[in-house]
Amino acid sequence: MRKAIALASDNVRSGNGGPFGAVIVKNGAIVGEGANSVTRDNDPTAHAEMRAIRAACRSLGVFSLQGCEIYASCEPCPMCLAAIYWARIDRIWFGNTSADAARIAFDDAFLYRELALPARDRAIPSSMLLRDQAWESFQLWLDTPNKKPY
Repeated sequence: MRKAIALASDNVRSGNGGPFGAVIVKNGAIVGEGANSVTRDNDPTAHAEMRAIRAACRSLGVFSLQGCEIYASCEPCPMCLAAIYWARIDRIWFGNTSADAARIAFDDAFLYRELALPARDRAIPSSMLLRDQAWESFQLWLDTPNKKPY
């Protein structure tokens, strides 16, 4: 956790992004780390946890991080939390809470509220389009015997 916190503080000092850092650990060793680089990279997905997950997957040569734990300087936002679940990380440790983040103008409460709503009631309109044509790729997946499931 100290490394994640140091990454967050160093990131602010360097001007590379927000006050967020994360490390992924497997068997007591850091296998991936990241600091927020949203503004530096002009990438809204460049959160510390996302960058740490990508680094750990590259480092280990896998897409599943089972057997790993993540240490984040702040409670993960909804995007990062979903990515942590997709990566199958075993445990989440965090320093600051989402309420702490809201106190410094990083408020994820809106996103949590939106996710709880049916798609038709969310702030960004969302509609189904070309479902029959879109199903083709799903059917190909179902019919492919040598796929690598995840």
